[in-house]
Amino acid sequence: MLATLISAFGSSFQYGYNVAVINSPSLFIQQFYNTTYVERYGRPMEDSFLTLLWSLSVSMYPLGGLFGSLMVAPLVNKLGRKGTLLFNNIFSVVPAVMMGVSEIAKSYEIIIVARVIVGICAGLSSNVVPMYLGELSPKNLRGAIGVVPQLFITIGILSAQVLGIRSILGNNTGWPLMLGLTGIPALVELLLLPFFPESPRYMLIQKGDDKTARRALQRLRGSEDVDREMDEMRLEHQSEQAEGRLSVLNLLSLRSLRWQLISIVAMNMGQQLSGINAIYYYADSIYSSAGVKESNIQYVTVGTGAVNVFMTITAVRNKLGFLCNAAIDSQENASSFQDTEWMPYVSIACVIVYVVGHAVGPSTIPYVVTTEMFRQSSRPAAFMVAGSIHWLSNFTVGLVFPFMESGLGSYSFIIFCFICLATLFYIWLVVPETKNKTFLEISQMFAHRNQVDIQVGNAPLKPETGDGREDDAFKVTAF
Repeated sequence: MLATLISAFGSSFQYGYNVAVINSPSLFIQQFYNTTYVERYGRPMEDSFLTLLWSLSVSMYPLGGLFGSLMVAPLVNKLGRKGTLLFNNIFSVVPAVMMGVSEIAKSYEIIIVARVIVGICAGLSSNVVPMYLGELSPKNLRGAIGVVPQLFITIGILSAQVLGIRSILGNNTGWPLMLGLTGIPALVELLLLPFFPESPRYMLIQKGDDKTARRALQRLRGSEDVDREMDEMRLEHQSEQAEGRLSVLNLLSLRSLRWQLISIVAMNMGQQLSGINAIYYYADSIYSSAGVKESNIQYVTVGTGAVNVFMTITAVRNKLGFLCNAAIDSQENASSFQDTEWMPYVSIACVIVYVVGHAVGPSTIPYVVTTEMFRQSSRPAAFMVAGSIHWLSNFTVGLVFPFMESGLGSYSFIIFCFICLATLFYIWLVVPETKNKTFLEISQMFAHRNQVDIQVGNAPLKPETGDGREDDAFKVTAF
């Protein structure tokens, strides 16, 4: 529990905080951009250039996330899961200082560069935290623990929204401090995480350190009897010895992992291209265009964040979330009737239900299933691919949405609607249920779809129950 809370607060919280921190004080930050430009060049900034500069300020964060995702595999293989999380805090503390002094330095370029660096932090943490916690977790708790990083992302979003209230830090003097606070969780993690164990799977399968892996597992389980889990890890190690440690290119060429790879690409694209980050990055602008009173927007934004946290707490794995998103995406277009007195309230309700739909499925599940669908040798490369797709899609939404909104208005959400429906149908038809299955069992389920056998030594893996019959968990159903 403590390892989960510390790693999620120190890393995942920052991801969420930096998604939303740029939204509430956006007016004051843009005023700073314009004032700085006037002081330098003696004339005000053109509106089109300010829009471009602001879009870059927002979208450089997911671009940094893409760079961070590309660093996942080499770092987790070299430094381990815990070691990578500790190293990653460099990419939080440095940009926190940069953003905190940007106003004093009179440089908006510092903010843009810092957003890239803190994005690298988020790109690493969004992949490494689920990997670390997934490898620490017993199989019956893996789904519940897998939700925790996403829960802390939503708490980070809500924290930024609360601090962004005008009377707190979302004002002309408070925004540099608000941007700089992202370094505090990193310092907490640097102080506390070294006292917790490295992933036992990493120590046993990748480092071959049986004793350290056993000690770590005994600490995590609170029991001396961990033989069954150690045997399961050894079996997994034996089954993938022929593969060795997989690179991204190996991963792309392996038939035995084809449908797993297609699935994580589809789910991560669906998660990010659902339009949810348009809500977080540009919430104030969206509510304003929907006719919500300026004085009420900040409180509506906080309410949306609170609903997001609550629904993530109650999240269970299901396929309904993408359907909810699709339905509400189409309802978002109701804001085209904003001239009527009651329509702003309908728009608020649509956004809240939209966030609920995202929280109960798309928000949490891609991270969990990426851990579950791949075994130890292929997991780092799989997270590298999944993270790259995640952040590239996030970057696209952050950069393009302001121009979509100005061109299409509220109808821009129709595009997100069709993406949600396509993702829903893919998951419904292809992705199997993985609850309470070991990593090997899940691999066997996909082996049927990939038309391959999983090998242990020279023989196909055919797990049996104690009485010699084939385990029902390995009887594959067509999905």
